[in-house]
Amino acid sequence: MGKPLGDFIRAKRDSLQPESLGLPDRGRRRSPGLRRVDLATRAGISVEYLTRIEQGRDRNPSAAVVNALADALSLDPAERNHLRYLVKITSDQCPARIRPVPPDRRVRQSVLDTLRLLEPGIAVVTNRLGDVLARTSGYESIISGTGLLDADPPNLTRYVFTDPRARTFFADWDDVADEQAFDLWLAPSVENSEWLISELTPVAGPGFSSRLNRHAVPRRGPLRLDHPAGHRLELRRETLELPADAQQLVVFHPVDERTARAVDRLRLPLRSIS
Repeated sequence: MGKPLGDFIRAKRDSLQPESLGLPDRGRRRSPGLRRVDLATRAGISVEYLTRIEQGRDRNPSAAVVNALADALSLDPAERNHLRYLVKITSDQCPARIRPVPPDRRVRQSVLDTLRLLEPGIAVVTNRLGDVLARTSGYESIISGTGLLDADPPNLTRYVFTDPRARTFFADWDDVADEQAFDLWLAPSVENSEWLISELTPVAGPGFSSRLNRHAVPRRGPLRLDHPAGHRLELRRETLELPADAQQLVVFHPVDERTARAVDRLRLPLRSIS
């Protein structure tokens, strides 16, 4: 997985303009954003030490250094959490020893029972790799005909980056792609994320790799879908974390009456079959 901690710090440094931090304009430079020397000065560390962190040669910075870097980069709370997570996986793992391992896809019976209570609503159990582990009939009704559930097992991340139908189905495909790429850093384990990343990288192309290494924390707004049946759906997402299982229960609610009516029409074929 390369040097994720260093990549994130470098990406945030490149995204900052010195003027926005009250620093003087030092003239033309070869790369955009904040100079390494300026970030090191703001964080109170040496340029040499910052270079070692960015290049992955120092894998265990102290909490004080991590907090100083977060302050120096003006990270928001979500970005600070991501920085701390990257510090953890960087210090705990040696990339050369990571062996790709598929995730455990079992869902606890109590979670399945909870999912059934949500019928006929729209709900799904996933992990951060994008595996669709369990779903309600309502979820199937809005996904039917899109190709997502054709795979065995279905995987949203693989679908987004490799199936052309995804670009039509997701009205905001770029935002969804950013979410799925970022969530790979939150997978059940580094071995699990490496398993899917190594599979996707050759077939998904540079668009996938660049999103993965950009470490852009997504802003998760309403999900807008253009269903093959001709309906535009806008759904609000409520995500309930299941930390003991490294899974999530995601519940979708129509944002407006138009979407609610469209969802009801999409449910009709399933009702006629049952």
